[in-house]
Amino acid sequence: MDLDALAAIDVHVHVQADLHGHLALDDELAAAAAKYFKGDPYDPTVPQIAADYRALNMAAVIFTVDAEAATGQAALSNEEIAAAAAEHPDVLIPFGSIDPHRGVAGVRAARRLVEDHGVRGFKFHPSLQDFVPHDRAAYPLYEQLQDLGVPALFHTGQTGIGSGLPGGRGIKLRYSDPMLLDDVAADFPDLTIIMAHPSVPWQDSAIAVAQHKANVYIDLSGWSPKYFPPQLVHAANTLLKEKVLFGSDYPLIRPERWIRDFEALEIRDEVRPLIMKQNAVRALGL
Repeated sequence: MDLDALAAIDVHVHVQADLHGHLALDDELAAAAAKYFKGDPYDPTVPQIAADYRALNMAAVIFTVDAEAATGQAALSNEEIAAAAAEHPDVLIPFGSIDPHRGVAGVRAARRLVEDHGVRGFKFHPSLQDFVPHDRAAYPLYEQLQDLGVPALFHTGQTGIGSGLPGGRGIKLRYSDPMLLDDVAADFPDLTIIMAHPSVPWQDSAIAVAQHKANVYIDLSGWSPKYFPPQLVHAANTLLKEKVLFGSDYPLIRPERWIRDFEALEIRDEVRPLIMKQNAVRALGL
């Protein structure tokens, strides 16, 4: 991957479908998410993602979410995603996803994914996976990631998955409170943690954790920049200018739309390249 030639690195890109026609979300959850984001359903495979980002001269961190225990929807294969990404090393950076409920088997799977399949980090969605981030049962998995030297990316704040459904389909928002990650960041100081999304309704908590913990970053995915909370914009311009990362939440939000709205945001000229690429290079260890 030619980092100098890239215009940007999108650190938050979902693989929605595998090459066998299997989808990451069931029909009900996928429809709720599409309605929430007011977009047309689009379920790209890894080769389609590579083509989309190559056309934009961007790299993309790609992943699925293993939430089979909570949702009943069989997870996409981490190994297949990693193998497909390896065919597009100029633009794709594969992350894996391990459900913490998998226990020892999940810990062992994480090591295999990194050592044998080239996975560069892991994605967690506490609300969708139905676990509390600072639950000690998840700590052996975090310890493994810390030992492997790969980052952990956690969904935080509101989620469009389950939005508007009765009971939100049982998905609990409080599991994605960024303050729960403060314990994880403190207990695993050598684990790089990326808190995904503007963490509404806990934006101030996310800013505090990212400012206090050297190993914590924030990605800006999942929201159009024109809707960013003002305190997040201020922090990105000042005390967190080296801790904030470009992420779109593709395919629910396309990078073209995100960047168009970001260009209208009052971000300092010297900060923009940090957000769009340079901070990600450091956070991801590229």
